[in-house]
Amino acid sequence: MFKIKKQINTLYLTSILGNLSITGAWVAILAARGFSLVQIGFAETVFHITSLIFEIPSGLMADVYGRKKMLLLSNLMTAVAGIIMAMTDGFTGVCISFVFHALGYNFASGAGDALAYDSYKLVNMEDRYERYASNQLIIYRITSSISTMCAGLALLIGYKPAYLISAAWSLFTMLVGFRLVEVRPDTAQEEKKKSETKGILKRMFFDVISYFKESLLFLIRNPKASKLMFANSFVGAIDILLLFFLQSKLRTTGISDLALGIALFIIELGGIAGANLILKAKKARYAHLFIICTCGVIAGVLLEHTSMAVLMTLGGFISSMADDALQIRTDAKLQDSFPSEQRATLISISSFTFSVIMIVLSPLAGYFFEIW
Repeated sequence: MFKIKKQINTLYLTSILGNLSITGAWVAILAARGFSLVQIGFAETVFHITSLIFEIPSGLMADVYGRKKMLLLSNLMTAVAGIIMAMTDGFTGVCISFVFHALGYNFASGAGDALAYDSYKLVNMEDRYERYASNQLIIYRITSSISTMCAGLALLIGYKPAYLISAAWSLFTMLVGFRLVEVRPDTAQEEKKKSETKGILKRMFFDVISYFKESLLFLIRNPKASKLMFANSFVGAIDILLLFFLQSKLRTTGISDLALGIALFIIELGGIAGANLILKAKKARYAHLFIICTCGVIAGVLLEHTSMAVLMTLGGFISSMADDALQIRTDAKLQDSFPSEQRATLISISSFTFSVIMIVLSPLAGYFFEIW
């Protein structure tokens, strides 16, 4: 008998474990190693180029071969990324590590949300998904807050031991993920059986083509969903880049490593506030929310340029709050419009859109924050 509570709690647990890391403030760590913001921006571009290439195929694989398997593979890729980062001193090794970090992100994005939604759908409880999405963002912000507060610890023990610890933690998270139960539409189950009888590689090619075609047709026939993906991704990209480079820019104000950790923790709390506030605004029109949240992110960027640690932290808090609130409402609207058999694929296409935007903005943002 399917136990929805155990399934959701396991998804929560793997999210907690997966987002806890003493190397969470990676921009601060790279800056401390002597890399410039331009180099860090380029490394971020490498991450998103990889994500651009593998995001949609990873979603397709999740739909065809199982969301649970992709989540486990995600943990493995993250562990490999940590090992590579610990073993390298040069910028090339950093970029290679970012490739595996991106693969870890790719295999997880879409798979977890799709597994959660279809698990709720199996027991006719789809209305609880928005609460689940809100809780996941709260988990992400809390664990990210704890991780960024560990920036001083990572700098104290050195990046090599820190990344080896992170790699071991990822492998432990993978073991916990084996508790998940695969929930998929009957059509996906049939496709899996076909792949087993006709050959995995051959079947995968045709499955990818078929699912990709159907997903693109869905987006063409639903321009509203496409616009939602692009608009949300653009606002989210600005917020993410702001928070990334604040890790380095806050250090230039002269604050200590301890104060830096506290400031980054406060910034992450903004996301928790946004995730809670959006649940109290169920009747608010999406257009109004989008305008308010976009203004919040822009305010964060402007406050970053004051070069005052307190105001910069406040700006990061406001930006995180606005971005997470918008993300939850957009995610819920998109999930309601996605067919179950293509859910992970379409979520991956949304992440694909985000990666395209980040590839363009990351190096520009690195240069922008370097000169400012």
